[in-house]
Amino acid sequence: MKTIYYIIVFILVLVSCKTVKNDRMGTGEVTSGYDSLLAAELGADSYGMKTYVMAFLMRGNSEAADSTTAAKLQRAHLDNITRLAENGSLILAGPFMDEGDFRGIYIFNVSSIDEARELTRSDPAIRAGVLKMELHRWYGSAVLQKLNEIHATIQSDSI
Repeated sequence: MKTIYYIIVFILVLVSCKTVKNDRMGTGEVTSGYDSLLAAELGADSYGMKTYVMAFLMRGNSEAADSTTAAKLQRAHLDNITRLAENGSLILAGPFMDEGDFRGIYIFNVSSIDEARELTRSDPAIRAGVLKMELHRWYGSAVLQKLNEIHATIQSDSI
């Protein structure tokens, strides 16, 4: 399981280190290079990075009693994800596509484990014990904060 964890972190670090091209003025002209206004807006350091908290969602010790309860719990879990993303607390969320003990990841837009732990308490699946989280401080590209905004432009269905 630790191997999966290290592979995921490695991939995310590689992705977060790519140079981002932008069109800040809406001119259609794509430029590359340092944008001090965007860096300040995103709280980026001189490397264009910032601290987040990554959460590994893992199978919990409990299971839903029946399929109806499981469906309601999943809906509440997804609604919570949407709420956290809309308020800017959650940068990224997604499930793993296998049936292992690791169920998915979150990247929280907070700088401390305590802040992330408080946010995880709002997840109905965690409160029910169906999921549990392992939290780690993570250093990644500050531009990840724009992910949900960009995602909304390519999403035709909502969760």
